[in-house]
Amino acid sequence: MKIVTWNINGIRTFKSGIKQTLDSFDADIICVQETKVTRDLLEERTAIVEGYNSYFSFSRGRSGYSGVATYCKDSATPVAAEEGLTGLLTNHEGAVGCYCDHTDFSSEELQLLDNEGRAMITKHRITCQEEEKTVTVINVYCPRADPEKPERKQFKLQFYKLLQCRAEALLNTGSHVIIVGDVNTSHRPIDHCDPTDIEDFDENPGRKWLNVFLHCDSTEERPDEESEKTSTDDIPGGKFVDTFRYFHPTQTNAFTCWSTLTGARQTNYGTRIDYIFADLQLVEGQFVNADIMPEVEGSDHCPVWGQLSCAVLPCNRPPPLCTRYLPEFTGKQLKLSHFLVKVEQKTVHSMPKDALPGSQEEEERRENLKPSKTENVSGKKRVMTSDVPKGKKPKTVSAPQGSLFNFFKPKVSNSVNPVEQCKNTDNLDETTSAQNSNEGSTPGDGVSSALGHTEPFSDHRAQTDPKTNASENANKQVRTQHPSPRPTVGHSNSNKQASQVFWKSVLQGPPPPPSCKVHGEPCVLRTVKKEGPNMGKQFFVCARPQGHASNTEARCNFFAWVERGKGCKQV
Repeated sequence: MKIVTWNINGIRTFKSGIKQTLDSFDADIICVQETKVTRDLLEERTAIVEGYNSYFSFSRGRSGYSGVATYCKDSATPVAAEEGLTGLLTNHEGAVGCYCDHTDFSSEELQLLDNEGRAMITKHRITCQEEEKTVTVINVYCPRADPEKPERKQFKLQFYKLLQCRAEALLNTGSHVIIVGDVNTSHRPIDHCDPTDIEDFDENPGRKWLNVFLHCDSTEERPDEESEKTSTDDIPGGKFVDTFRYFHPTQTNAFTCWSTLTGARQTNYGTRIDYIFADLQLVEGQFVNADIMPEVEGSDHCPVWGQLSCAVLPCNRPPPLCTRYLPEFTGKQLKLSHFLVKVEQKTVHSMPKDALPGSQEEEERRENLKPSKTENVSGKKRVMTSDVPKGKKPKTVSAPQGSLFNFFKPKVSNSVNPVEQCKNTDNLDETTSAQNSNEGSTPGDGVSSALGHTEPFSDHRAQTDPKTNASENANKQVRTQHPSPRPTVGHSNSNKQASQVFWKSVLQGPPPPPSCKVHGEPCVLRTVKKEGPNMGKQFFVCARPQGHASNTEARCNFFAWVERGKGCKQV
C-alpha cells in the first residue's frame, strides 16, 4: 500500500491531465490539499477520474479558498468516508463515526472549524500478516496563523486540538490511523531553512502542540523495533510518529514548501510542513519507507509519500460521499454553468440543388439588391395577367422575397463622388449659362453661343446681372481649387518625436534599476502590498532568489526605496 500527500495550490495544477498525474504517483491513496474549488465550480473531469473514486471537502464561506480531496484507486475503495472532523457535516450513511468529546468546544466553534473544507476522512480495509484490519486516513489542510489576525492563531490551535481529539478517538476503537497533509508548522530546527532568524523558535504554540502530539523526539530517539506494545496507552508521550523523521532522523535540507515570490526553491530555502503521521504500531509493523519528492514541480509544495507492506482490500461499492453520486454528475441535476455554456451545433449539409442558369442567378441577385422599376417594390402584390376566368378574382403573387442575408448587407447608396459632383456642377453651370444666353439673344447669337463665341454677350450679362456674376465667380473658385498638400514623412516623424518627448515629460515611468552592491546586477522593482504606512511604495532589491545569508549565489541584502523625482534612496 502506497499513500501520497500533496498541497497542489489549486486544482488547476494538473495541467497535463489529472489522470496522468495521479497515475504517475503509482499510489493507492492520493490526498491533495488547497484545491481552491467549491462544489458549484467542480468540473466532472476533475471529480470523476477513470480508475479512481474521489471525495471532496469544500469551503462553505469563501470561493477559491482551502479545500481538500482524496483520490482512491478502485482497488483501494474505502468502506466509509466523511467530510470534516466534527461530524456536523455528516447526513448520510457510510460515515466513519467515532467522534470525540466536544465539551471543550462551543457549537459555534465546531461549525466554523468544519466550514472551511479542511478535512476528509476515509476508512479502508487492509490485510497485515494475513490478518484483516482497518486503517483510517485523515486528509487535512491545517490553518495558517496570520500574524496580523490574532483570531486566526487561536483558530489554528483549536483545529489542532480537534484533530488530535478525533484521531485518538479513532485509534481507541482499534483502527490504525494515518494523518496526512499540510500542517503549516515546521517541527524542529532541522525542518526550517533558517531557524535562528525566528525569535523564540521553540516557543511557537504550533511546535509545542507537535511535541505533545508526536511520540517522543524522533530526531534523537528511535523506538526499539524489537519492543512489542499491545496497547497505545502504554506509549509515553504522543501516540503518532512523523514517518519521514522515523526513517531519516538526521537528513538536512529536506523541505517541502518554498516561497514562489522570492524564487526560494532555486536555492532550497524552505520549510518542511507537509507530513505523514501514523500511529506507532503501524509505523513499526507495516511502514517500509517514507520520503519527499522535491523534483515534482507545479506547486509551491512538493509531494510526500509513504510505503506500507500491507495490502488494501477494496469495497464493492464506494460510500455515498463519493463524487460520482453527486446529482450534478449523475444527470439528475444541472449546474447553472451548463445553461451558460455554448453548445456546439452540428451543421446540416443540405442536398445540392440544380443551379439556375447564370443569367437567372444574376437576375435574382440584382433583384435582391435593387428591385427593378417594373416591379412593385412597396410590398404590394402584383396581378397575374394570364387567362383568368370571369367571375373569379385574379391570383396574386407576392414580390420576390430576398434572403435574410440581404438584410445585413450594406445598402447601395446613390452618393456621388465629390470630384464628380464638381464636374456635374460645372456642366450644369455651363448649360444654364448657355440657356440664359439663348433666352436673351437672337437665333444667330444662340448658334454662336453653342459654338463658344459668346464672350461679348457674357460680359454684357455680367455687367447687367450681378447675381449671375457672383454665381460664375463661385464656380470658377470651385474649378480652380486644388487639394491641400499632405504633410511630408519627415514632418510627421518630427511631430511624433515631439509628442513622445511631451508625454514622457508628463508621465514619468519607473526609474532605471540600480545595481546591487554585491553582485553588480540590475535590481528588481517591488511594491509593498502589506497594509501599513508604506503600503503602495516601491523599492528595489537584489534580483537573485532568496537564500541563506551564507549562500553567495542567493539574494544579497541590497534595499533601496524609490522616491519620486529623486530616484533611489538606499537603506
